[in-house]
Amino acid sequence: MTPLPNATTPSPTLNALEAALDKSQEVKVKVEDCADDLTVAGELAAARIARGATMLPADQVLQNNKAIGIKVQDCADDLQVVSDTLADGVAEVKDVEQALSLSREALAESESALAVSRNAERVANTLAMHDQKTGLPNRTLFDDRLAQAIAGADRHGWMLAVMFLDLDRFKLINDSHGHAAGDSVLTVVAQRLLSHARDEDTVCRNGGDEFLYLLINPASRDDVARIAGQVQAAIAAPIDYGAKQFVITPSIGIALFPQDGRSGDLLIANADEAMYRAKPSPGTSAFFEAPVASVEPSKASD
Repeated sequence: MTPLPNATTPSPTLNALEAALDKSQEVKVKVEDCADDLTVAGELAAARIARGATMLPADQVLQNNKAIGIKVQDCADDLQVVSDTLADGVAEVKDVEQALSLSREALAESESALAVSRNAERVANTLAMHDQKTGLPNRTLFDDRLAQAIAGADRHGWMLAVMFLDLDRFKLINDSHGHAAGDSVLTVVAQRLLSHARDEDTVCRNGGDEFLYLLINPASRDDVARIAGQVQAAIAAPIDYGAKQFVITPSIGIALFPQDGRSGDLLIANADEAMYRAKPSPGTSAFFEAPVASVEPSKASD
C-alpha cells in the first residue's frame, strides 16, 4: 500500500515542481552568460571598427558564434525540460484536483444517504412508538414513561396519577355513522388530550376507545380531581363531522402512586377498575378504592 504524503515526505509532484524551479534558475544564469558573451562580442567588434579594422578573423568569428550557439541551444534545451516538467506537474495537480472533486461528491452523497437513513430510522421509531390513527404515544411508550416516572417519584417523594379514560357510547357512533366518523372522533379526542396535557405528562391511546393519562407530581388528590373534571369538559365539547355534531363524554378511573400501587401494571389495572365504577354514570370520574378486608368477629367466650 502506497503511504500517504506527510510533512516529512514531499509528494512526487512537489519534488518535480521544485526541480523545475531550480532548473529555471540555472537557465536564467545561462541566459545571462549568453547575454554577457554577446555583449563582449559586440564590444570587441566595436573596438576593432574603432581601430579601423572592419572584420574579425573568420576562424575567430566562427568559434565565437559556435560557442554562443551552443550556449543558446543549451538554454533552449533546458527551457524545454522546465516546460515539460511544469506541464507534467500541472497535469498531476489537475488529476489531484479532479480526484478531490470526486471525493467531495462521494462524501456529499454519503452524507445525504446517511441523513436519509437517520430520517428513516426516526420515522420507524416514531411509527413503532405511536398510534397510527391518532398520533398519540402507544401503550409501549406509555409504559416506558410510566416506569421512568415511578422511579423519579420514588426517588423524590412525588405523587403520580394514572387516569384511565373510556368514551361513553362510542360504539353507537361507529354503528350509526360508520368507522370514518368514529376515527374522526378519536382523532379530535386525542388532539384535545394533547392540548390539555403538560409537557411532563403523557397521554396515550390504549386501544379502541380507551386512553391513558399520566399526571406527574400533581399537588394533591383534589388537584387530580380538578384536572379530571377539566379533561371531561374538554372532551365533551361538540365535535363537528360534516353537517353533524357529536357529543361524547369520557368515564375516568384514577389510581394514585404510591397508595394505589407501586408498579405501572398495578396502577393501570386499578385505574381501569375505578373507571368501571364510574361507568354507570357517564361523564364522571372515580378514584380507586382498595377493598376493605373483612374481619371475622370474634366468638363470645362461653
